[in-house]
Amino acid sequence: MAKTTSKSKSTSTDHEYLSDESIKSIVNGLSRIEGHVRAVKRMVEERRCCDDILTQAAAVRSAMNRVTVKLVEEELLNCLTTCGQPDAEDRMASAMKSLSSMLKHS
Repeated sequence: MAKTTSKSKSTSTDHEYLSDESIKSIVNGLSRIEGHVRAVKRMVEERRCCDDILTQAAAVRSAMNRVTVKLVEEELLNCLTTCGQPDAEDRMASAMKSLSSMLKHS
């Protein structure tokens, strides 16, 4: 049976641009966000003051933005250090699109 290969767009496992340290930092940030979201949910269930809930929701958004910026930063750094790669322009465009989207929705 012949093995078929196709050159398709990159998949989520094609990029190894995150160092172990970056992965640890991002996962820790996401874990903190997860806990914070649970706390905000609890505040809603307890019918806490809307101002307090909105303040905490803004903190969650800010934390998520920091994680997003870290991911984009790592991708851009990887793009800059691998400019000789044939897909560097596509990866840079993709990272910039992600950054633009993140900024638009925050």
